[in-house]
Amino acid sequence: MTRQKLLKLLEEGENLNIEFKQRFSTFEKIAKEMIAFANTNGGYIIFGIDDNGSVYGVESEKGEAELIKEAAQKYCEPPIDYELYFIELENKEIVVAEIFESHKKPHRIQDYLNELDLRSAQIYIRVGEKSVPASKEMIKILQSNTSKLKLKNYNVGKNEKIVFEYLDAYESISVKELSGKANISSRRASRTLINLVRANLLLIHTKDNGEVYFTYAGK
Repeated sequence: MTRQKLLKLLEEGENLNIEFKQRFSTFEKIAKEMIAFANTNGGYIIFGIDDNGSVYGVESEKGEAELIKEAAQKYCEPPIDYELYFIELENKEIVVAEIFESHKKPHRIQDYLNELDLRSAQIYIRVGEKSVPASKEMIKILQSNTSKLKLKNYNVGKNEKIVFEYLDAYESISVKELSGKANISSRRASRTLINLVRANLLLIHTKDNGEVYFTYAGK
């Protein structure tokens, strides 16, 4: 990370891969941001910069580094991989945490459970310039991508055909819409749409409120 690279990141502003933090707030809040980046495409958390891009600097590079380390190792499950950079800007010290996209998705806030519990796990992904809770559908897709489990003997049935007909008419579909249209449970509708994503026939999208919808792959 160079000073020139940092200036370029500041010029871009907060987005899918960049988050500004004036200071380290709480372990849980920083862990949330780290988890969101690791579960998505990776990115940068820049400490010492206000939301509007103003340069404030940090009080102590070493202190900030220790707090970041604790958040990554003790408040994230599994722990987050990252790299720290210390850069002087306007005579103030800036700390940049580069979070790498993970191969161990999904990461969650540490809950000290041996296995991930869909009902209680706090899992986040990056959507635009926000870190939002991941839906159950997104969590399952992250799990399947990490385990690289392939669908075996997957056949397109009645419910799948209803999905395609709906998408031909409306371009996107949600679990609730499929459930109502096909007269099936939300759980079955969710499983149908997840399988279509795993079969590379659909894409999953997340709104900034955490809700998800599905479209044809390639659209």
